[in-house]
Amino acid sequence: MTRHILIVGAAVAALSLAACGQKADETKGAATPAEQAATPDANPAATVPTPSDETKADVFVAKAAASDMFEIEAAKVAAKRSTNASVKKFAASMEKAHMATTEELKAAIAASGAALTPPTALPEDLQGKLDDLNKADAKDFDKKYADSQVDAHQAALNLLQRYAQDGDTGALKAFAAATAPKVQEHLNMAEGLKKGFDTGEDVAKAKEGH
Repeated sequence: MTRHILIVGAAVAALSLAACGQKADETKGAATPAEQAATPDANPAATVPTPSDETKADVFVAKAAASDMFEIEAAKVAAKRSTNASVKKFAASMEKAHMATTEELKAAIAASGAALTPPTALPEDLQGKLDDLNKADAKDFDKKYADSQVDAHQAALNLLQRYAQDGDTGALKAFAAATAPKVQEHLNMAEGLKKGFDTGEDVAKAKEGH
């Protein structure tokens, strides 16, 4: 009996030592299963699939082309519906600029040698935003357009910066890197318009009148 107790005691001691050793190892970086489950993976691909996908050429081309397409179509709506000179001027510059980047994207695709075809229709989310602009009350249109332009250009900038850094195709990475500063300028302009409408002062219109 005594011998049995000794054996059990030795086994318990061995287990305790093993546990201590395991804890020491854990402090070096290993996590328990519970800790792993509670801690988001540092790699965005594990928790947020979209940004990861945006580093792939086909996804990037689809989103970049759709972004240009939305800008061009929204500008056409603004040209017809807005009565604000600043908004009309901004919309005209957006239509011209994004027609240019559409051609630059096509040239980058050709240079890459990849078999990629830009979409010819807006995805559902952007089509919905365009529909909202078309349906907006006349008195609310300019503000809604300015708001949508800030959102759209911020999303485009995020896409371009991410692909310029982590993209998988050289020619498209070069396009993204060259286009991002232009989109940053557009975003700054859109934020200027939005600020004017948000404060009720229409700062952009006041500048236009000077």
